[in-house]
Amino acid sequence: VYNAPLSHEEGCSIIKEAFSRGITFFDTADIYGEKHDNEIMLGKALKQLPREKIQVATKFGFVKLESKGRPLIEVKGSPQHVRACCEASLERLDVDYIDLYFQHRVDTSVPIEDTVSRMRPTKDCLNESMLWFIDRQVCPMFKLRALPIKALLATLIPFDLAAVYLKMGELKKLVEEGKIKYIGLSEPSIDTIKRAHKVHPITALQMEYSLWTREIEDEIIPLCR
Repeated sequence: VYNAPLSHEEGCSIIKEAFSRGITFFDTADIYGEKHDNEIMLGKALKQLPREKIQVATKFGFVKLESKGRPLIEVKGSPQHVRACCEASLERLDVDYIDLYFQHRVDTSVPIEDTVSRMRPTKDCLNESMLWFIDRQVCPMFKLRALPIKALLATLIPFDLAAVYLKMGELKKLVEEGKIKYIGLSEPSIDTIKRAHKVHPITALQMEYSLWTREIEDEIIPLCR
């Protein structure tokens, strides 16, 4: 029942009953329940069920704040916040991976490319394993190449540094690390979907859709098809 918290014992019983009736997809979020209680309860239920037969979705992006004694909700999507939230959700759910990880709402102050995967230059190139560069002698057409730093330092071929290197964004890195399997977006604009999908495949969208709210039929549903 919405806004009427159950005990963990009751909640786990309902989840197990749902699984016995064929429900295998369970959706939660780090903001659901006091002190992330919903994720903790789902984690307890998962210990009593075959994990390999269940798909778990959770979300990040909302942060509870307080101003002058009044509760506030902030949307946050920085790469650092993404990783911190994912690590915390993994711990609360007590699982090795999350099947589907949603950005609960898009943080408009952070480019979606930064949340999913970002490119940023750095002055300290030697701390990175790869360096992007243009070698004018080897490649007169200024084709972009990539070589390990050690190989570059060992060669006597002069080169010009054109762009520095690719620094992976947190969601994409979390997929590569096996901590999440798929990426989802909740209530994004069509522009955000297109931009994010260019960086890394977006597997799922959560959108308001009903007989009264059908705007997504104009552009978003055709885009998904």
